[in-house]
Amino acid sequence: MKILLIEDDEVLSDGLTHTLSNSGYCVTGATTGAYAEHLLIAQGFDLIILDLGLPDMDGLQLLRKIRQHKNALPVLILTARDDMNDRIEGISQGADDYMTKPFELRELEARIHALIRRCYGGFNHRVEMGNLQLDTNNQQIQANGELLSLSARESAVLAVLMMQKGKVISKDNIAKHLSLHGDALADNAIEVYIHRIRKHIEPYGVGIRTFRGLGYLLENKIDE
Repeated sequence: MKILLIEDDEVLSDGLTHTLSNSGYCVTGATTGAYAEHLLIAQGFDLIILDLGLPDMDGLQLLRKIRQHKNALPVLILTARDDMNDRIEGISQGADDYMTKPFELRELEARIHALIRRCYGGFNHRVEMGNLQLDTNNQQIQANGELLSLSARESAVLAVLMMQKGKVISKDNIAKHLSLHGDALADNAIEVYIHRIRKHIEPYGVGIRTFRGLGYLLENKIDE
């Protein structure tokens, strides 16, 4: 499930990206309306989280453009504007939900789930790659239906790679994902865990490719 997060506060954007990624979503960020428009043309998304206070245009202007192009993606406005008139205007311009800052992460995730259920009939909490399956509810990883024999940290690193499958993810980003759960890792430790994980997953048709200076990519090797 791919989310476009349109938010110019980089600290908030990074925090939301990491949190939602760890819940099984694939999150792409945009800090301006213009870049968000570019992403919407270039990529496919399943849901938009939209801040109204963007540096180059009002978020409502962007929302109107989205709806004028007959784009029916569910849009959740996330903004500091808490006046009732702003809420009414956001919904009338085509938003599907409206939340104000500050907010509780649990409520945001609950509203995302609700929008997905309403628009798509549910959300699959399983991420698959080759013969591996990750249950994002409990972070358990199975291989051909049986729990994969990994240490807790190895499992945490592999879960991050699976939830970001199709993307090159840096050591820093892996460390940031794990630090959200109080499990900080140094760069050299991540290299060790990647090496160990490779040995466990290769028999199941999955590999980890190293892009020097960039990070790691989880890839399906079954069809190669």
